[in-house]
Amino acid sequence: MKSRRNHRGAGRIAAAGLAIAGVALTSACAPGSNNKSSGSDETKKASEVETDVSKMGDITLNLWDQESRGAQDASMKELIKQFEAKYPNIKIKRNSQSFDDLNKTLPLALSGDASKVPDVVQGNNGRNILGSFVQGKQVINLDPYAEAYGWEDRFPESVLTMSTYSTDGKTFGDGSLYGLPQGGEIVGVYYNKKILEDAGVKEPQTWDEFTESLKTIKGKGKTPIMLGDAEKWPAVHVFGPVQGAYADADEVTNLALGNEGSDWTDDDNVEAAKELQGWAKDGYLNKDYLGTKDQPVAERFAKGEGAYMIAGSWNNEIIEASKNKDDYGFFAPPAEDADEGRATTGGTSLPFTVTSGSKHPDAAAAFIDFITSDDAMKVYAEKGNMPVLNTADLAPASGVGKDTYEAYSEVTTDGSLLPYLDYATPTFADALGNELQALLQSKKTPEQFGEALQKDYGDFVKKNG
Repeated sequence: MKSRRNHRGAGRIAAAGLAIAGVALTSACAPGSNNKSSGSDETKKASEVETDVSKMGDITLNLWDQESRGAQDASMKELIKQFEAKYPNIKIKRNSQSFDDLNKTLPLALSGDASKVPDVVQGNNGRNILGSFVQGKQVINLDPYAEAYGWEDRFPESVLTMSTYSTDGKTFGDGSLYGLPQGGEIVGVYYNKKILEDAGVKEPQTWDEFTESLKTIKGKGKTPIMLGDAEKWPAVHVFGPVQGAYADADEVTNLALGNEGSDWTDDDNVEAAKELQGWAKDGYLNKDYLGTKDQPVAERFAKGEGAYMIAGSWNNEIIEASKNKDDYGFFAPPAEDADEGRATTGGTSLPFTVTSGSKHPDAAAAFIDFITSDDAMKVYAEKGNMPVLNTADLAPASGVGKDTYEAYSEVTTDGSLLPYLDYATPTFADALGNELQALLQSKKTPEQFGEALQKDYGDFVKKNG
């Protein structure tokens, strides 16, 4: 398979989810030379892949996913129903868990009793989850399936890049394919239109306008930004857009992918840390942000508490469920200049991959192909999710769903969609989560924050090289 690299500009990760029907890649995929099916030391070639599911016999596939929230869960249930109806010889046994629970249980399952290893799993794109599975040979190289099913013709290169690794797991964003996602994601600013209107604030068009509005809203006795960081990862999604307002997109991307050549202690990253710490010092966050989990805070925001919530598009269903849903909107964090492209965190949902312990890799790959097909994208969108393919065509007519689709389109065409920062190293999710809490509580200066993260990133890059 042709190597894939993440290129900014025309080939930026940004293109994820913006492909419309008919968009094709020019890169060709040769048979995967490193893919080994379970129980065999022979190289599996694309010509050896069985794509006729009806010929696979009676099979039960074990699926582990984190599509446990309402809209995600509804779409997965519907797609499983359709798959089993089309292929009655295949049964799907599903184990759906929360994101946090899956990240804890899946590594144990893949390293445990071989007879109990699931067939299809969702693994977070970053080095700490999917990257470690690749390095441990716990998931299979999907190159031959990509050729057999034409995935490179159907998915933008930028989407595939986020599930691409060298076969030794050391290089992220270049090498062979190990998973396929269903959804596109963007982290942006949800806002309460009524609170902004009452405060005399219009939707900010520049970063300065946004930060000035925080002071104005606070002065009106309202909480400017809602955050629930008890699980530590939500603050990462707040810092990402702030960093995107200060640091060059190439720099952030390089840091997020854990590739050498960047530095967490440079002036831009330190300035971003100062900005975020200032928000906490100035009382712009709800008082209980450290001790409350993400979802309860999102639900409180949807009931009218707080002006802004910087969070991912997966929160749409919570907003849409509110009786006051028409009071809410969403925008990508603005740049320093209104004419500049906006930069913010985003990418794809967790990719589905096939475990090395699966006794039925062909059936597992056929299932992944089914749930990421164009027809599946329609189901995914109809249930309230943002699909990674045909996104513009499948946008809802109104509401925050429409806003997030448009923001995704804006960022991916004219701006920069920045990778999730926790992708960087196997330990970076914990390191960044801990350091952000220390930063927000002023237990560390912005400079010390940068130094701590540079040590984790720098040690990894040095060892990985």
